[in-house]
Amino acid sequence: MSKDDDIPPVPTPEEISRKLSEFMKASFGDSVSFSTMTDDSPFQTEDFSEEDEGSKNEKADRFSSIFDFDYFPRDIKAHLDRYVIRQEEAKKVLSIAVCDHYNHAKSFKRLEEERPEKARQVEFQKQNVIIVGPTGVGKTYLVKHIAELIGVPFVKADATKFSETGYVGADVDDLVRELVRKADGDVELAEYGIVYIDEVDKVATRGEMIGRDVSGRGVQTTLLKLMEETEVTLRNPNDIQSQMQAMFDQGGGGKTSKNTISTRHILFIVSGAFSGLEKIMHERLREGTIGFGASNSITSMDTSSFGEVETQDFIEFGFEAEFIGRLPVRVVCEHLEKEDLLEIMKNSEGSLIRQYEREFEAYGINAKFKKSALEMIAERAAREKTGARGLMTVCERILRDFKFQLPGTSLTEISIDRDLVENPEKALLHFKELDEGFSGSKIISELNSFRRQFSEQHGVELVFDQKAMKALEELSQQRNLSVMKLCSDLFRDFQYGMKLIQNNTGEKVFKLSCDAVDDPDAYLSALVVDSYPAHMRNESLEKNATEDLPTEDRAESDV
Repeated sequence: MSKDDDIPPVPTPEEISRKLSEFMKASFGDSVSFSTMTDDSPFQTEDFSEEDEGSKNEKADRFSSIFDFDYFPRDIKAHLDRYVIRQEEAKKVLSIAVCDHYNHAKSFKRLEEERPEKARQVEFQKQNVIIVGPTGVGKTYLVKHIAELIGVPFVKADATKFSETGYVGADVDDLVRELVRKADGDVELAEYGIVYIDEVDKVATRGEMIGRDVSGRGVQTTLLKLMEETEVTLRNPNDIQSQMQAMFDQGGGGKTSKNTISTRHILFIVSGAFSGLEKIMHERLREGTIGFGASNSITSMDTSSFGEVETQDFIEFGFEAEFIGRLPVRVVCEHLEKEDLLEIMKNSEGSLIRQYEREFEAYGINAKFKKSALEMIAERAAREKTGARGLMTVCERILRDFKFQLPGTSLTEISIDRDLVENPEKALLHFKELDEGFSGSKIISELNSFRRQFSEQHGVELVFDQKAMKALEELSQQRNLSVMKLCSDLFRDFQYGMKLIQNNTGEKVFKLSCDAVDDPDAYLSALVVDSYPAHMRNESLEKNATEDLPTEDRAESDV
């Protein structure tokens, strides 16, 4: 046996990766995993020389869309109006800041391509934004929907989870790296994303702090570098997993990918409740007012009072002057009152009421919210003092048992009114009594299957009331047919009439009574006739009456 035979064969990269993965799992458990960088890895810059043409064009389109930016501030505000109720000043300020930011990015990119020397001389102070406002007033919603409209990657995080780079806790630089993941590994696209940091007021520090404050002043120091212009490494230097993957990338040969991310064109938006800022501002204003002119009342922050807030107030609150200086655009989101919460439920595209309707609909139940119920829900939510989040708290408290008890019963519709909100236990008992005596859990299951199939095929939703379900149960027993087969026979031509009604009225949900089971054709014909405007129905009746006359009478009638 030669000495060469004693040398084990060189392991393949796959074998090394498998061994390292087993080691990481054995040492640190499932919380840490190891994997080499693959083609779909989120932090890998794509090698366009090897990717397919379709993927290449898709990335080019996403990137070029930023430089086709042609929105006016009022366009962005109009988009935000669909989702966020009130906060007019915040929507206006954010719309202007976003337009200025991406218009600059567009013009700078063009200048960089045409006159690179001139581009290096251009200076621009980014319009990073600070939003002051209590919880649940729409701060996150505003930023999220701006990012979706423009088509840029968006990252949200809470400032409380970060620590200064090198200390225990999340690394602030990971915010920028997360943009790359949200951009599907496209570093260039990530460099024009939006980073949103909530609860930034929690990293404010007070003068009495002793020792190194790595989660307060340290985070501010790291953030201010990011908010200006710096380069962030694609790999976290303090993360052993990232560094091992970087070694694999270097050892793999091939094209060298970009390993840093520039923050020059990343827009930073921070927010927080800033409880106590109004007190600092009030004390400063009082210093110049003596005697009867002085006021001891401290009101909550609104657009009017926020106009009095100065940079020094933020510094007194606990922010570094350099940090707050990187946030030149400042705006306040105001408290939501009962009327605002009612407006959110009625008109916002992201209304919680639509969510509850979908949740009940998944169980085959059509939930209808009455105006009286919405008013009472808004009133209770306003007392929660948590903004729009209070709506979920109140609705969940009222409707929790309904979502638990009613699915699987014969109930296909519930009306949520003031009485139900005031006494949900009594209303639930009433619905359960309606269900008693109906022994058809199998029938309900088959009926729901038919409804779901009908909706998927024809885009029309059928809802059967209690009496119709009872009639179907009895008829299925008489004919010895399953409810599914019975419904298919009875309503086989309903889609044509329903589509006609839908064109006339725009309705998509049709509630069927027992008359539809007794005589489907007559029932559908009556629905179709009723769907036409009154004058058209009258013309149709006159025409039918004329056609029924004898020939000589019809001629005389025409004269």
